[in-house]
Amino acid sequence: MTTGPDRSADNIITVYVDQGLEEIIPGFLENRRRDVQILEAALEERNLVQIQIIGHRMRGDGGGYGFDAISMMGAALEQAAAREDLSAIRRHIAELIDFLARVTVVYQR
Repeated sequence: MTTGPDRSADNIITVYVDQGLEEIIPGFLENRRRDVQILEAALEERNLVQIQIIGHRMRGDGGGYGFDAISMMGAALEQAAAREDLSAIRRHIAELIDFLARVTVVYQR
């Protein structure tokens, strides 16, 4: 029986975000979950341009919302797509899925 992602304290990724962003962070994270679906479809279709575009956007957006890890994953996806490295793209998509499953946001003043 599968119980879902392990959310024990050792596996949670805590991201501290400015309280002023509290209303928009859930939408930001939901958009990243949609990106995963688009990335998986683009990989299946070998649409490297689409992967580069999404990676570039993630790289630019992540840090502005307090998610430096998403910026780094976006940059890695963008670079892997430019190199046509399908194995690396798969790995980075898996990292994004894992991050989104484990992240917990703490809002602070």
